[in-house]
Amino acid sequence: MSSSNPPGPHVTTMRSNSTDATPSTNEDIPVVSKHCTVTSQRVPATSTSAGIEKPGVARCNVVEGDNSPGSMKQFHEFTPMQQHVLFWDRDRDGQIYPLDTYTGFRDLGFNILFSLLATLIINLNFSYPTRLAHSIIPDPRFRVYVDSIYKAKHGSDSGTFDAEGRFVPQAFEDMFSKYDCDGDGALTFGELFEMMHGNRCAADPFGWGAAFFEWGSTWLLIQKDGKVYREDLQGVYDGSIFWKIANARKSGKGWSQGFGLGGDGFLGGVKVA
Repeated sequence: MSSSNPPGPHVTTMRSNSTDATPSTNEDIPVVSKHCTVTSQRVPATSTSAGIEKPGVARCNVVEGDNSPGSMKQFHEFTPMQQHVLFWDRDRDGQIYPLDTYTGFRDLGFNILFSLLATLIINLNFSYPTRLAHSIIPDPRFRVYVDSIYKAKHGSDSGTFDAEGRFVPQAFEDMFSKYDCDGDGALTFGELFEMMHGNRCAADPFGWGAAFFEWGSTWLLIQKDGKVYREDLQGVYDGSIFWKIANARKSGKGWSQGFGLGGDGFLGGVKVA
């Protein structure tokens, strides 16, 4: 007696010209559902394989993306998430003290009030999670531990760092595919806000606040002509742009990006003082 399976929900199948059902290009993979409008509004990157080998595979020591400027080779023994915070670990002891955090933000050109606020937010909130890899007893000195910085990953983020601190090229490219409306390789403040809204997880106020602080700080630090550009953002993820900014400020040349009239005498990208 013949039988048939009961009909299930409609699923769009993957098109393929090959016999093993493997798509010839990423464009053959369906990414939009007619029953979920947001999938057509936020379309993931489907052409990254042309410039990045296996973009869905998380990288353990390099920040990579289309048109990648390359990350700092001297830190390749560290994960990308560790590279992201090494700027604040100046003595390389693997621990970021509150004073390290404050000094680092001041070296980047942030004023005293913002640097104090950043120190409170970062060391109060991320000391204990990173401490748990060493002890369940909270650290009275509120140090952030570099070796276990992956424990500081929070919800409602972009997913560009995975749970172990690796870098996921696909997630990085998805940010621009979904939210870079004019396709110029840069995100406006409005697009960044829309991305934060799109990444929100339910009942995650800590993640919402952390994302707002991180992206707000990024905007204040690297925006140029009202936009955050791809290569600069890659430099944020691997930490290389922090060294670049600090060196530019120490050289007397100053840092011409960021918001408003800073301590380096720039108004936007124009030197006025």
